[in-house]
Amino acid sequence: MGAEKEYKQKVTKEIDYVQVTESKSFKKLMHDRKKFIVPLTIFFLVFYFLLPILTSYTTFLNTPVIGDISWVWLFALAQFVMTWVLCTVYVKKAASFDKQADQIIKEMDQGGDGR
Repeated sequence: MGAEKEYKQKVTKEIDYVQVTESKSFKKLMHDRKKFIVPLTIFFLVFYFLLPILTSYTTFLNTPVIGDISWVWLFALAQFVMTWVLCTVYVKKAASFDKQADQIIKEMDQGGDGR
């Protein structure tokens, strides 16, 4: 509760959200986020839906790799690994987006428009 009270005391003027969205730094933040998220999302969806498609329409994944373990088991395990890796990458990248957002807030507090 103390941190919320401290934050509310820091905010002394209304934020002009139109000015924020039109600023150069905000547009750069949105561009950077889109440039990061779209390819990651496409990769995830392709990798995710590839398993049911390949198991439904091909028999390639049924061939054994190591003993009785077939490719389908390795692919399914790789999906778990891929999920954890993508989550870790996103969390690390989101920290840089947060820094950019904090910088935009500082610019607006100082009266700059960031254009």
